[in-house]
Amino acid sequence: MRKTDIAQRIHQEAGISENEAASLLNWVVELFKSTLQKGEPVSIVNFGVFTVRNKAPRRGRNPRTGEEVMISPRRVVTFRASSHLKTEVNSIQTEQQEAGGLLPKGK
Repeated sequence: MRKTDIAQRIHQEAGISENEAASLLNWVVELFKSTLQKGEPVSIVNFGVFTVRNKAPRRGRNPRTGEEVMISPRRVVTFRASSHLKTEVNSIQTEQQEAGGLLPKGK
């Protein structure tokens, strides 16, 4: 699902114009971005938490040449799904497997 698909769903579900839906989505994304840039987490109940983590500089290796290189320090965004979201996602997979008579690999 892409950003335009999400805006389209907001338009259909909320009954607002497509332009308003796209504008609302852009505002939410910008709010998330500015909050994360400040280093603050974004927590959405029953969905998960977006956080910023600092990574220290480290030695890495160029996979083509094998040459050792220094990887610069950086900030990365991480997402930790809530237990509720994990349960919901896995319940659909379980239902599909039971309906199709499929078992997980290795069983």
